[in-house]
Amino acid sequence: MTEADFLAALRALPLHPAARLLADDAAVMPAGTVPATVLTTDLLVEGVHFLPDDPAGDVAWKLLATNLSDLAAKGAAPAGVLLGYPLGDDGWDRAFLAGLGVALDRFGCCLLGGDTVRQPAGAPRFLSLTALGHSAVAPARDGAQVGDALWVTGTIGDAGAGLAIARGDEGPDALLDRYRRPTPRLAEGRALAPVVHAMMDVSDGLLLDAARMAAASGIGVAIDLADVPLSAELRRHDGDSHAARLAAATAGDDYELLFALPTGTAPPVAATCVGRFVATPGLALADDGAPVPLPARLGFEHHGR
Repeated sequence: MTEADFLAALRALPLHPAARLLADDAAVMPAGTVPATVLTTDLLVEGVHFLPDDPAGDVAWKLLATNLSDLAAKGAAPAGVLLGYPLGDDGWDRAFLAGLGVALDRFGCCLLGGDTVRQPAGAPRFLSLTALGHSAVAPARDGAQVGDALWVTGTIGDAGAGLAIARGDEGPDALLDRYRRPTPRLAEGRALAPVVHAMMDVSDGLLLDAARMAAASGIGVAIDLADVPLSAELRRHDGDSHAARLAAATAGDDYELLFALPTGTAPPVAATCVGRFVATPGLALADDGAPVPLPARLGFEHHGR
């Protein structure tokens, strides 16, 4: 069973209206109230979302940041978090707690509670966090319209290169930090929420997440790889070839904001226009104006065995 299959099966269960038909990364309740409460849960699994030798403090930071990124995509300010934690190695646990404290302080967030369990010896760590926030306007991912421009904050592909560095490649600490300690775009999300037609964060890859936004909106999207913003560090590390741009656009863990605005509307935050929404469903890809075939893999997806 794939992630999509599992979500489809979940939609057959009784759903709260706040669930937005499980087509978004957060629930918004109660619908139509101001401010609304936004709720999201993310899991980090050792060997899937982080490496066994990633520092515990960095794993704690990433666990918080990934959840807060979902709040950012709904224009929400964090209110607090609930932690689900498997107790195991004492030194790792203490380093995790120290890192979580640093991250909570950095993003102005507080712990509300949670649960602990004793982890079986040798089992991979399985971490869970639920974040709550408040938003005056909580845009969904399904509101993009034909003719809208597709924008993204920050730069793309740094975390993918950082993962390769964490696995042993040579490379700068700046890219490694982007993988291990992403920054949720909370202020940008609050500024964008009142003006965007749709918004989500880039967690599984720019191409895949843009295709998801278009599909949720019932339309298509066209992206030019030449417009995808790459950092100076990534260009020095990987170059600026077609292959490098494609690798950046299909890498995950960027946690930037992807959003739709009417053509001609300038965003209130620093961002780059990377494409446009079109009537024909699906994803169309170009590089410097020339059409190119879609890669076999658009980004990171969870598949069943």
